[in-house]
Amino acid sequence: MNAADTAWIMTATALVLFMTLPGLALFYGGLVRSRNVLSVFMHTYGVACLMSVLWFFAGYSIAFGPDTSGLWGGLGKIGLSGVTADSLSGTLPEILFFAFQMTFAIITPALIVGAYVERIGFGFVMLFSGLWMLLCYAPVVHWIWGGGFLADGGIFGEVGVRDFAGGIVVHETAGLAALILAVFLGPRLNHNTPPHNPGFVMIGAAMLWVGWFGFNGGSQLAADGGAAMAITVTHISAATASLTWALWERIKFGKASLVGIVTGTIAGLASITPASGFVGPWAALLIGAVAGILCQEAVVLIRNKVKIDDTLDVFAVHGVGGIFGTIMIAALGAGTWTAQLGSLAIVGVYTTVVTVVLVLVCKAITPLRVSKEVEVNGLDLSVHGERAYDLSS
Repeated sequence: MNAADTAWIMTATALVLFMTLPGLALFYGGLVRSRNVLSVFMHTYGVACLMSVLWFFAGYSIAFGPDTSGLWGGLGKIGLSGVTADSLSGTLPEILFFAFQMTFAIITPALIVGAYVERIGFGFVMLFSGLWMLLCYAPVVHWIWGGGFLADGGIFGEVGVRDFAGGIVVHETAGLAALILAVFLGPRLNHNTPPHNPGFVMIGAAMLWVGWFGFNGGSQLAADGGAAMAITVTHISAATASLTWALWERIKFGKASLVGIVTGTIAGLASITPASGFVGPWAALLIGAVAGILCQEAVVLIRNKVKIDDTLDVFAVHGVGGIFGTIMIAALGAGTWTAQLGSLAIVGVYTTVVTVVLVLVCKAITPLRVSKEVEVNGLDLSVHGERAYDLSS
């Protein structure tokens, strides 16, 4: 065990959990109507709790278990079987590696929340998220990070796919699942209302930005120069994408918005994520500059041309950003085109099939969408019996 590595990954684990609670909750919560903000908080909080238990029970074993088939890790580590305080994973205590990866298993299905807020049943959210993490996310983790068939020595030869912190594992899978759920749900009854609290959005985005240092820097799994470089390029990409998003808004609409600039931040963070361990500052500047415009145009395409009501633009920002960053690894010579594009295709098809099947199964068990009356009145009071703002008290 290396004490410095251990101390850094403990810190990174806290930072990644901070991304979901409270960062993502505030970012998403500020974007919805005031009558639905508590339901967004409930979704992110409930998902975080459920994923923690399921990751302990079986998710970690599926992703990082001892099975050598290349397809999944098996159930050899179910319930942390054989993992003690003295067990090691590289230079880290294995229990810490488990906890760090658990925070990734928390935020990935939590990202999907943004696609279906304001119209989905809470029971469906919990059932779908739990099954999706175990059957979609955890196997993909094994394929890429757990020594599976897409990693080095797998189907692409000695040099497998390069995905440092989750362009494919996190952002492609969550983005595609979000898009599919939005299609199944259909549009909101009223999807022209502005964000009820842009201040929440900015604060949440700022928390995500800070937490992303643990997300990308922690993925080095060591306290060294590689972690420092990952943090630096993450920051540069986020800052650049924020500026290009705002500039592109200014050119097109005459005004640059607060919600726009912070959405650009998230686009830059998502895009640099897969490449953050393989590129330097100038490459990060390029990735961020393109991401701010590319993801903004993806939002326009999904909303206005394809007319899919992905409520908070999960696919356009996270999905497109993660895919773009994964492709840029090959474009910048840090990975092979065959492995990068091939893995995107394989994971994309797998995610699509599993997500569609799970939506069909889950909605046969519990309602997918709330009633029209509940949607009009808001999910906070109708589903959870609470109001975010009681101005009469």
